[in-house]
Amino acid sequence: MNNVCKENIYQSIFYQHAENLRNFLYYKSGNMALAEDLVQDAFSKLWENCSKVTPEKAKSYIFTIGNNLFLNHVNHKKVVLKFENRGHSEADHQSPQFILEKKEFKKRLETAISELPEEQRIVFLMNRIDKKKYREIAEELNLSVKAVEKRMHKALSVLRKIHKKV
Repeated sequence: MNNVCKENIYQSIFYQHAENLRNFLYYKSGNMALAEDLVQDAFSKLWENCSKVTPEKAKSYIFTIGNNLFLNHVNHKKVVLKFENRGHSEADHQSPQFILEKKEFKKRLETAISELPEEQRIVFLMNRIDKKKYREIAEELNLSVKAVEKRMHKALSVLRKIHKKV
């Protein structure tokens, strides 16, 4: 199929489903700007994988991707909030140098988590923040338990390297 044909099909899918996807994500998030960003990211993923996704499955694909992107965003916010909440109660009894080192470590860790490949980051956050077992994650993401284990192992390896640098 030539590029003009692909672009026409992609454009048609976009016009058919973008507004519905945006509304779906807006209803989930309550944030129109975030919803629009996630729609753009979902359609970018569709474009990147257009050779693998048939037009008949495109709607399901973009809604799944959009939902996963939203869940990833929520999980990232949970990590940020967890670290913010943790720091306030302990900070009163610690030296200024320790507090500074802790903030720097927190920043490096958050950066490292955000830079993990999406597949690893989602599995890591679902396990560590949502406290889901590998089997539950596998079912939600339609993966094998082994695939979840492998993604988690890779994520932890990257994060351990960050920890050793401190």
